Amino acid sequence: MANDGESLKEVREKLAELDRELVRLLGKRLRLVEQVALRKAHELAALRDPQREREVLFAVEAAAREERVDAWAVRQIFREILAMSVRFQERVLLSGGGKGGKNLHRCAFQGSPWAYSHLAAQKYFGAQACHMEFLGFPTFAACVAAVETGEAGWAVLPIENTTAGSINETYDLLRHTELRIVGEEVLEVNHCLLGLPGAALTGIRKVLSHPQALAQCRGFLGTLPGVSVEAFVDTAEAALEVSRRQDPALAAIASREAGEAFGLQVLAQGIADQPENRTRFVVVAAFAPPVPASLKAKTSLVLTTPHRQGALASCLEVLARRGINLTKLESRPVPNRPWEYMFYLDLEGSVTDPAVAEAVATLEAMCPFFKLLGSYPARTGLSRDLDSGAGAG
Repeated sequence: MANDGESLKEVREKLAELDRELVRLLGKRLRLVEQVALRKAHELAALRDPQREREVLFAVEAAAREERVDAWAVRQIFREILAMSVRFQERVLLSGGGKGGKNLHRCAFQGSPWAYSHLAAQKYFGAQACHMEFLGFPTFAACVAAVETGEAGWAVLPIENTTAGSINETYDLLRHTELRIVGEEVLEVNHCLLGLPGAALTGIRKVLSHPQALAQCRGFLGTLPGVSVEAFVDTAEAALEVSRRQDPALAAIASREAGEAFGLQVLAQGIADQPENRTRFVVVAAFAPPVPASLKAKTSLVLTTPHRQGALASCLEVLARRGINLTKLESRPVPNRPWEYMFYLDLEGSVTDPAVAEAVATLEAMCPFFKLLGSYPARTGLSRDLDSGAGAG
């Protein structure tokens, strides 16, 4: 306990020790979560137990009220802890599945350090991220090539955004590579306006960022009179440029994490025109570990249909007859064949599920072109699931 005779420095030292103790306790909790994951795998139990998750959240809220701590804030903190737990359990259950890969400690992403792709990669690997080497590449194609040659074991690629839609280049790369999708991650994009320490919002005259980020913040930028914009290769590189130039009239649109990394302050946050701004990323690798039955899974594939009336409906009927839910259907033009299309599909379930395996085999037999892109643990929609927690143990 702090007392009136202690200096500010002494009180802060006590706070720092408490922070370290909180981190140590989180590590201790994860070690217990690992035991839970191993027992669930042995008993073939589902990874998530909604009733158990609700009980955990109700219990911590009650404890917060007893301690006269903000119960709502404690619930939000434990949502993040439970999300971290479910990712940790997934890594435990999937461990050992990538023995055939090379450089599994290296992950490729497009852009500069602290770009959104880098943040998504860190989020995906969770506790394992501290042992990983994250490699930035200038293009999506270079990321894929790094995994194909063995320079990296993984690549994280954005595939769709809630405001900008699908990222066609990623779809085209997946169609041509022999790599498989082995995971996915969803990152909430929180655009911030970053400036030098001491800079004022009213003094900003130019804003740097990726063209897509500039477009997503058009409404906010319109409220800044006399401000021009300049496109940059990615958001993190824009933040780094502001730090380099040391011009208080210059600002960047990027993540809060990029601002912290480059010594910038947040002048405004949550500045995107649409508050719900999330990007879904896929993780690709040269191997395809089986998805444990206890994990909620998704399967992605691409196909072309026979050139006859009702062909797509026939393909979808293959799924409907087996009770398989279709979560995404995306059409793309077939190169050099005007008015013909290929279709990218996401299905609920893994190819280790008999119904999914049967449907995949049937579609492969009836379609002129068919490619399985991968089966992997599903993350899409996880943030909504966390209203009742996730992976509480």
